Amino acid sequence: MPVVRGCNLPDELLYDVDNHIWFQDQGDGTVKLGMTAVATAMAGKLVAYTPKRVGRSVRAGKSCGTLESGKWVGPAKSAAGGEVMAVNDDLVNNPSLANDDPYAAWLAVLKPEDWASVVGTLVVGSDVTAAYEAKMDSEGFGGCA
Repeated sequence: MPVVRGCNLPDELLYDVDNHIWFQDQGDGTVKLGMTAVATAMAGKLVAYTPKRVGRSVRAGKSCGTLESGKWVGPAKSAAGGEVMAVNDDLVNNPSLANDDPYAAWLAVLKPEDWASVVGTLVVGSDVTAAYEAKMDSEGFGGCA
């Protein structure tokens, strides 16, 4: 598993480095997505997660939910557009779960409209180190505690 400046980035995931979002193909036409360890470290302790409702549509590059911490409020942008099939109610009820383990505390499951075209824009976990080093440098982020 790549570890970039103390931030774990599991090999088996695909990463949208620009938006700090991970994806995992579920093998049934759906994908699970969540925040990376870098995202949760940068945001600080999460205090709210408001997802789009199941059955709603997400456009590619747009928000599948809103996240809030003591120092940041913003969208969780999905590189994939599609229908929201599930949301993580545990995360809604206890947003700081993402700070404890951002890979267990997923945000949503989508049924993407065109997953084949999105996959090529994502970085494979085993190759993510250089991309995340550059992203952290550009954002002035020293790393996970």
